[in-house]
Amino acid sequence: MAPLSPARARLAGFPHAYACAIQRRTATGRNQFVIRTRNPIQPFRVTETLPATDEDLVLRVA
Repeated sequence: MAPLSPARARLAGFPHAYACAIQRRTATGRNQFVIRTRNPIQPFRVTETLPATDEDLVLRVA
């Protein structure tokens, strides 16, 4: 696999996922979860559902 660009690393990192979770919580009024996926393309994601068994909960924005 080719190395990822610095822009992708920045945008897919935890600080961006945290900011996204805050924005989504404000917009929807629902709890948001930042999940570590163990996928180098998308190491973190934001969701309204609890993590699957192969994912780790990093943060809950309530």
